[in-house]
Amino acid sequence: MKYNLAILGATGAVGMEMINILAERNFPVDELRLLASSRSAGKKIDTPFGEITVIEATSNAFEGIDIVLGAAENDISVRFAEDIKKSGAIYIDNSSAFRMNDDVPLVVPEINPEDVKKHNGIIANPNCTTIITLVAINGIRKLSEIKGIYASSYQAVSGAGAGGPVEMYEQSKSILNGEKTVESKVFAHQIAFNLIPQIGGFGENGYSSEEMKLQNEGRKIMHLPNLTVSCTCVRVPVERSHSISANIITADRLELEDVENMIAKMPGCKLMMGDEYPMPIDTSNQDTVFVGRIRRDLVNENGINLFCCGDQVRKGAATNAVQIAELLIN
Repeated sequence: MKYNLAILGATGAVGMEMINILAERNFPVDELRLLASSRSAGKKIDTPFGEITVIEATSNAFEGIDIVLGAAENDISVRFAEDIKKSGAIYIDNSSAFRMNDDVPLVVPEINPEDVKKHNGIIANPNCTTIITLVAINGIRKLSEIKGIYASSYQAVSGAGAGGPVEMYEQSKSILNGEKTVESKVFAHQIAFNLIPQIGGFGENGYSSEEMKLQNEGRKIMHLPNLTVSCTCVRVPVERSHSISANIITADRLELEDVENMIAKMPGCKLMMGDEYPMPIDTSNQDTVFVGRIRRDLVNENGINLFCCGDQVRKGAATNAVQIAELLIN
């Protein structure tokens, strides 16, 4: 059986990646409809499914579609969600618009695939850092209930969109050419040769919106309503692949060997030991989350420290959405 799919926001980085991943994973596509703004309508795109002309996203653009993969911003997602549901299609949304809605499952297929069945026409794709972190710690969750997480994320510039890497490289070139000032449009500050410890706006508690996602989304995905997370998100001058340093506090004291063995068994994970450890340069352009630097916390006996990396465009967005679609048809 084959299915008619549409990609909303098809011309963006995540949308284009979705096209490639559908082909890579041999998803049974009959028709692939590429939807975008009026600016991109009429553009012809060479895909593994042949040359496809981009269509303007309108309320009637979803007729005859079985599954819509969303790769658009929140406002676009909200605008078309009801139109998608009325057409009879199931909407897998990569934006944050519906993630915390009670009637919308938030799914990482390696962790809570059964939640897909609870959908009411919309399934949400989690935040990229949340996906990568939870895949990395899924093995620990199998050994003991996770009580809390201390985490710091080191997020690549491509997480801010296609303009992120362009700005980083342009600034780097200017600085290396001896220019004393550089222009910053995508980021609030210079990103070349620098770190920016803010992603998203700050709330009343001093944490940014990006930092709160790991706690709020983690609670829902892992069915741990009392999970507490203290997180710091940092934008770093790396082109692709997010990295996370995580300290996991469990209900029981775990043996490191058991933790390592369990992580090695988990789908979507690659365990790295000793002098080999995860790095963005090795984890880009693929779907596996690399996990390493596993060690006991020196402050809390029930704490396990680790470092993980994963491609935020693929597993952190496009691939996870396609995996959700696979759960639907299977």
